[in-house]
Formats: sequence, C-alpha cells, structure tokens
Amino acid sequence: MSRLDSAIRRLTSQKIALEWAARKATRMNGIILELGLGNGRTYDHLREILPNREIYVFEREIAAHPDCIPEENFQFLGDFRDSLPRAKKRLGANSVLAHLDIGTGEKQASQQLAEQIGPLVLGLMKRESIIVSDQELTAWSYLRIDPPLNIPKDRIFIYNLV
Repeated sequence: MSRLDSAIRRLTSQKIALEWAARKATRMNGIILELGLGNGRTYDHLREILPNREIYVFEREIAAHPDCIPEENFQFLGDFRDSLPRAKKRLGANSVLAHLDIGTGEKQASQQLAEQIGPLVLGLMKRESIIVSDQELTAWSYLRIDPPLNIPKDRIFIYNLV
C-alpha cells in the first residue's frame, strides 16, 4: 500500500470513528478533548460535528492552521504528562469524548506514550464516555469496543468507559 493510500485510509477511518463517537457523545453533557492538535484538521471537524461543545486541545506547541487554533483558555500546552494533570485540576472528570491523535510515526515511542498517559486521560473522563485513539492501549483492553464496520482492523481503537 502506498503512503498516500495509507494516509487516505487513516484519515477516512478517523473521520468515521469521530462521527460515530460524536453521535454517542450528544447523549451526554460534557466537554470534548483533542490530544494532539497537529495542524488542526480533526479539531476543526470536531467543531463542525459538535458545534455547541467546549473542545479543549492538548499540544506540545501550537503549529496549526490559523483558522484551527482554539482560544488560549481552551489550550493545554506542553508535554501530555504535565498538561493532563493540570487539566484534571481545572476541568475535573467532565469529558464525554476524547480523541487521542498522538502517534509520532515511531511505533514504539507512540505506544509507550499512550500507555504513560492512559491513566491521566481516564481521570478526565465521565462514566460511559468514549475515547477514540490512534494507538492501542493494552491496559484498557477491557474497555475496548469494536469500531464501526467500515474501519479496517487495528486502524483506530475505541474505548467505552462503562
């Protein structure tokens, strides 16, 4: 598979998963988390499909398209291991949807980061909330649910906090 085909498959899977999760999240009151703002594409899409929700973003350093940068009071900057505890103090466990787009292109480092921040993310989530991740979190295997049928196996990982 070419890198272009792989990117298209990844982005299509991400879109399908986020739209599925957003439909679930509309049944609950709470905030949305975007870990890994990147250039802002998924943040922008979340704003579109969840227009009346507060969306907090986490990023080491903002480098997104200017139209896709949230106001400063919706940003948590720095290493996730530092910013997530700050968010917990400020936001509490009031999130109904979290999107973890934390892959660095280096599989082992991405997996290690996911496992390290997993407990911190869980501390921000409400019961029955949904987490969509580009990385598998083995510690959350008991929370993992099947993604929508049109997402290739192990492309996106979805967790439901029952």
